[in-house]
Amino acid sequence: MADIVLITTGTPVWKIIVSVVIAYLLGNISPSIILGKLHGIDIKKEGSGNAGTTNALRVLGKKAALITLVIDIGKGVLAVFIGRLIGGDAAGYVCALAVFCGHIWPCFYSFKGGKGVATAFGALLAVNWMLGLAALAVVAVGLALTQRMSVGSLLGAVTFPFICWFIEPDFIWIGSLMALIVLIKHRANIGRLIRGEEPKMSFKK
Repeated sequence: MADIVLITTGTPVWKIIVSVVIAYLLGNISPSIILGKLHGIDIKKEGSGNAGTTNALRVLGKKAALITLVIDIGKGVLAVFIGRLIGGDAAGYVCALAVFCGHIWPCFYSFKGGKGVATAFGALLAVNWMLGLAALAVVAVGLALTQRMSVGSLLGAVTFPFICWFIEPDFIWIGSLMALIVLIKHRANIGRLIRGEEPKMSFKK
């Protein structure tokens, strides 16, 4: 029996499904939660309660934050690579979204994960390295100007659809959805920014 294929790409649907499942499960790997448990800490109950790099830095320190950052970026890269290997560019694009969602809503941790910025960066690097670096540059500007990672992330999300339009237009719909999710996940940060209560990151501490 002939494979069912996506009309727009010619990619067999089963290949998309397999690659998406793998990417989502990769996204479930949460180094900050694992490292927190090794220190007897539930990172989801400390600091901002977020299982990501920024909260790992605040709660667990620089070494744990660096490990978290590298693994979260790496799983984004790996997910897109596996997707492309199995189903080509179409699968790679969808896997970028799948690993991102797996990080934010991990089934292994009661669907409570991080905000996905580092994992998204890794996925974008794998989709198109220029796309990833352009997004990183915007985030870095926001962080440098305000010392608040949330501002950098929000600025990156708002500008990302425009970055996609110029660098990787085929990715614009998935990229825009990822940007919207980042904005939604940062709604508490937006509230704190409005009230002037959002803490700054200390790189010297």
